Amino acid sequence: MPQVDNPAKRRLVQGGLAIGMGVRGLRGIEIARLMKTAGYDFLFIDLEHGATSVETAYQICVAALDAGIAPLVRVPNGELALGTRCLDAGALGIVIPHVDTAEEARTLVDAFRFAPLGHRSIGGGYPHFGFAPVPAKEIVSELNDATLVVAMIETPRAVDNVEQIAAVAGIDVLLLGTNDLCLEMGIPGQLDNERVVAAIDKLLASCRKHGKWPGLGGVYGKELAKRYIARGMRFVLAGNDISLLLNAAQEQASFVRSCL
Repeated sequence: MPQVDNPAKRRLVQGGLAIGMGVRGLRGIEIARLMKTAGYDFLFIDLEHGATSVETAYQICVAALDAGIAPLVRVPNGELALGTRCLDAGALGIVIPHVDTAEEARTLVDAFRFAPLGHRSIGGGYPHFGFAPVPAKEIVSELNDATLVVAMIETPRAVDNVEQIAAVAGIDVLLLGTNDLCLEMGIPGQLDNERVVAAIDKLLASCRKHGKWPGLGGVYGKELAKRYIARGMRFVLAGNDISLLLNAAQEQASFVRSCL
């Protein structure tokens, strides 16, 4: 039976820390090998923000599968059909922003899981199997198991409902979007605010209770990230291509100019 490996999920199942890199500006397939070499477990291919197309996501997903790094794709809230197209194109997970209720979480499972968990439509020639023909029973079993369904918690309403969201069967990760949450709370940029800490603790408790993995997005400062990971975050978006390239380029430019 052909097997589909999701390096990010494997890391989580083993009790480790799965770390990802946001892909928003650099849209060449080289990003897959580059981030695998850098030590990341997954790519966070962002179709919510930026100009990446589904065709480009397809190419990056296939390259990521070959490189041994999990391609996850974030699609805009409500665009479930785009999510299923990305799954068919090689994604090993879909991230949906602004999931506020358990009902909304159930719609994700319904769209992104094959029966009996959901009602995702089955196709053929999946990149996950090297485009080889695979019996439908094996497709369903392998892809249901390998696919991560990630619900983003980004509003006070979502925090209020986080335990009910965590209880939804078929959701794997609850990913706190700290920047949008701060914005919705009226405290933009205050990532260390006590209200954010309280939201993190509530999300962590809900994930522990219902066997889900807690995720952290938007916290890239080393000290604060270290504090939140120590509290229990296990699925961590550890940066994005634009900011890391800019920071490294600025540091190098500053160094070279200082040599004169």
